[in-house]
Amino acid sequence: MGPIPFPPPPRTAARWAKAATTLALLAGMTLPGQTVWAGSLAVNPVRVFLSGAVKSAVLTLQNSGDEPARFQLTLFAWDQNPQGEMVLAPTSDIVFFPPLLTLAPREQRSIRVGTKTPPGAIEKTYRLFVEELPPAEGSAPAGLPGQVRVLTRFGIPIFLQPAKKIGSGRIEGAAIRGGRVSFEVRNTGNVHFMAQAVRVAALGAAGETVFESAIEGWYILTGGTRIYELELPADTCPQVKSVSLEVRISEAAVFTERLDAQGTACHP
Repeated sequence: MGPIPFPPPPRTAARWAKAATTLALLAGMTLPGQTVWAGSLAVNPVRVFLSGAVKSAVLTLQNSGDEPARFQLTLFAWDQNPQGEMVLAPTSDIVFFPPLLTLAPREQRSIRVGTKTPPGAIEKTYRLFVEELPPAEGSAPAGLPGQVRVLTRFGIPIFLQPAKKIGSGRIEGAAIRGGRVSFEVRNTGNVHFMAQAVRVAALGAAGETVFESAIEGWYILTGGTRIYELELPADTCPQVKSVSLEVRISEAAVFTERLDAQGTACHP
């Protein structure tokens, strides 16, 4: 079975999409080793790094709620399209145990994760989804009458890293057309990076900033490209003589590009 665009089955599409976007953003802003709280579920760590030297890891799940909770775990190979949407495919590269568990209030359990495949020349990426299941049939309803219980869902990135890691990237295809700025950020290395901050500044004739916007960053996986587009305000566009692009990967790594606006930049 080939790659399937995220989200997978229709019955869980909207729920997983919301979890993968919102909670993975939290994971991206959290340092390795820290805990993320998703509803009544605490997950630690929020990212897993495996390699030839580190073939397994342990995740800790804790139910911080006042009711028992059941969880199901599923795993996919993880890729992304240029719009940043997940593309998931079945895989047997990674094993984990247990796939189903019930946590009593305040109880925590360990999930063991390991690789069955050796690292390659480029990083391999996966997502382990933890999804809370509805209460077992016949169990007492939780909460007050009429309350709706929101089930927890969380996607944990797993990275199988190469022996020699090379991080690099660049901005490509920058253009101003029809009052829109568009550009691509390409990962030219062999490991992922996260665009922590993406800044677009439109500059006037004297180099002054006439418009500025920050675009939400995200993971860019090995060999991947992320397309960004931004519409300039109609009343500001004629003043724009150039545009400065900045993509911050870390304190030490920043990609920059500057392009001149042509006379037809604001016209369709």
